[in-house]
Amino acid sequence: MKLDGRRESTNVDDRRGRSTGKMAGGLGLGGIVIVGLLTLLFGGNPGDVLEMAGQMGGIGMEGSYTPTAEEEELAKFSKQILAGTEDVWTKIFRQYGRTYEPPHLVLYNGTVQTGSGMASAEMGPFYNSADQCVYIDLSFFTSMKEQIGADGDFAYAYVIAHEVGHHVQYLLGTLQQAHQQMSRVSERESNQISVRLELQADFYAGVWAYNDNQMFGSLEAGDIDEGMAVASKIGDDYLQKKAYGRTVPDSFNHGTSAQRSRWLKKGLATGDINQGDTFSPAYTSL
Repeated sequence: MKLDGRRESTNVDDRRGRSTGKMAGGLGLGGIVIVGLLTLLFGGNPGDVLEMAGQMGGIGMEGSYTPTAEEEELAKFSKQILAGTEDVWTKIFRQYGRTYEPPHLVLYNGTVQTGSGMASAEMGPFYNSADQCVYIDLSFFTSMKEQIGADGDFAYAYVIAHEVGHHVQYLLGTLQQAHQQMSRVSERESNQISVRLELQADFYAGVWAYNDNQMFGSLEAGDIDEGMAVASKIGDDYLQKKAYGRTVPDSFNHGTSAQRSRWLKKGLATGDINQGDTFSPAYTSL
């Protein structure tokens, strides 16, 4: 991606080096594929896990912390991508007579206090509607590369843009309506609603990339391929096979690799928020 000269968002709360302590029951780095990628990657509903994490508690502590040069570059990159989402979604919302209120990006390492309780880096990046913040431990990008072979600047941008997509859903009321429905139906039906949310957030990530490129000429050769490669490796079917050697379709809550790739591609191709209705079609046609 071409980001030279692009502004950095100021809606960032950098809490790196302000660890709240190590929570009991953490799964460790090896658990990121199962918990972070399979359950919560790219904006799964963190409510239940955060509630559990909050019960674990943490010890407030200030430790000496010096970020690496690579991490500082990732922090700058994340701020620039967030700024791009602000510019794009502000423009889109204005076209419909609405005001876009951007989320805050919280950078942390280890553990962090959220509006819903304690959270751990093992959970992966997530959006929390309780405080309208996107949370990312930047080491997650390294884990993406090492554990599922997903790498590249657009791949990382996709992570952030997807989480911001959930914020867009929150502002439009989609997220709240979906969660209300999920609380009234069976686990299988709830998972299907979750899939619809996730696919729409993938679509919104594509909408952002399309419009960001129109506004700033940000996409380079290979960027779209990076996005498609990531989408193909974060489907529930791919991750379940990787973790367990088999799939359990009724437990899917983010969508298959084919579905995620299809909706990201649709957003990239159209750039039109009106094309992203993942709730009306029959579930089998998503």
